[in-house]
Amino acid sequence: MQPMLNIAIRAARSAGDFIARQVGNIPNLLIEAKAGNDFVSEVDRQAEARIIDTLLKAYPDHGILAEESGQHSGSGEFEWIIDPLDGTANFLHGFPHFAVSIALRQGGKLQQAVIYDPMKQELFTASKGAGATVNNRRIRVTKRKSVEGALLGTGFPFRAKEHFPAYQAMFADFFADASDIRRAGSAALDLAYVAAGRLDGFWEIGLKPWDMAAGALLIREAGGLIGDFSGEGDYLQTGNVVAGNPRLFSDLVRRLQPHLTEPLKR
Repeated sequence: MQPMLNIAIRAARSAGDFIARQVGNIPNLLIEAKAGNDFVSEVDRQAEARIIDTLLKAYPDHGILAEESGQHSGSGEFEWIIDPLDGTANFLHGFPHFAVSIALRQGGKLQQAVIYDPMKQELFTASKGAGATVNNRRIRVTKRKSVEGALLGTGFPFRAKEHFPAYQAMFADFFADASDIRRAGSAALDLAYVAAGRLDGFWEIGLKPWDMAAGALLIREAGGLIGDFSGEGDYLQTGNVVAGNPRLFSDLVRRLQPHLTEPLKR
């Protein structure tokens, strides 16, 4: 296993196990609103500090892009992309579906990925060119050929409600032919579930790089595709993402096009 992946696993487990221990203390936590319906707790910040401490002890010259503390420049081409608690709203309500997400980017290319679900103790990992695993078992995307009969994951655009009409149109289009659609509240885990074949595909509007980076590498290493709404590779910049196996990915992108408003085409 790659040494850098090992360090990321160590950081994710440390943060995740800390988060799991705080579940019984939720009523006593300090919680702040970052924006409308977007919250951060002291657990998010402490978990992030644990991750950064572990990573920088091993690689002090690496850069950091983290949800809570922002960007920390490094002296080289390596940058860790961190979401210490993806699914904060779930965590704060005791809904046991949230995860730690850590990715490593080198020269703009994703190289390592870890998503850790501390409640289920599931560890999703990927290294570029080496495949993807959950708890050391190889995973692959499904073989679903189209939206028809697919189980899709999604997330509501709660940070960008101006896109909700377009989102509703997308949802209605997919819902007409899909087997069903799930909104579980953690994009990182949704993407990991696509990689593991638990969901056939996924789409969402307005995500951040730390929501997607680790899941993106997992999907690619599990034989899938991930892109923006045009099917290209700018999802980390636009925040608009669609994912699935190659044939389903193409069908999802095709069916999205009639519902894209001008802002969503950028």
